[in-house]
Amino acid sequence: MKPVACPHVPARGQTDHCKRCCYSRAVDSDHELLARWGNDESAAGSELFARYFRGLFRFFATKVDDEVDDLVQSTLLDCVKYRERLRAADNFKAYLYAIARRRLYRHLSATRSKAVDFGVSSIMDLGGSPSSIVARHAEEQNLVRSLRTLPVELQVLLELHYWEEMTVDDAAKVLELPLGTAKSRLRRARRMLREKLGIDPDAPDDAFDRSVAAARVGAAES
Repeated sequence: MKPVACPHVPARGQTDHCKRCCYSRAVDSDHELLARWGNDESAAGSELFARYFRGLFRFFATKVDDEVDDLVQSTLLDCVKYRERLRAADNFKAYLYAIARRRLYRHLSATRSKAVDFGVSSIMDLGGSPSSIVARHAEEQNLVRSLRTLPVELQVLLELHYWEEMTVDDAAKVLELPLGTAKSRLRRARRMLREKLGIDPDAPDDAFDRSVAAARVGAAES
């Protein structure tokens, strides 16, 4: 089976994606598309790619400046490599982002002589920077800067929950954390982000949740 690339994704740096590709509503489930792709149906692979390209691009682009496209492609190719495990997984999206998270951690660790504790170190601590096209507006830029000062694990947890619309249970699977631990870390992440953004700690949670979700970074959405 050959790797597939979405024919409608333009060169990196452009954001005017083909709406037929990026906004299509596929009837087939993720697992059905994966099975068809495994049977050499390239159209199914293209559809699966299109379904998750924007989210994966955003996932990497808020944390690294270079090799975003390569990391996305590597993640999707891992879907082929581990397709039997993916078929058995109860949640394709969570498994996919678990692959992406491991890819990210390996990328951030590659040039370091010592092991990185992603529960402590932030992207800023690691000297990383997000893609220059990741934020279009001042609010988004401020949010990305603030997220980059949080421990990487907490940044990932917040982005999965708010921007990729994952439940805490699914985000816990991505991060390979017990559910209770993920819930407590999400509370900590929210508190830290409030402080970074200068939001009143007594402000209602739903107002904070809406504001963060509304600032969903649009590197792959514009």
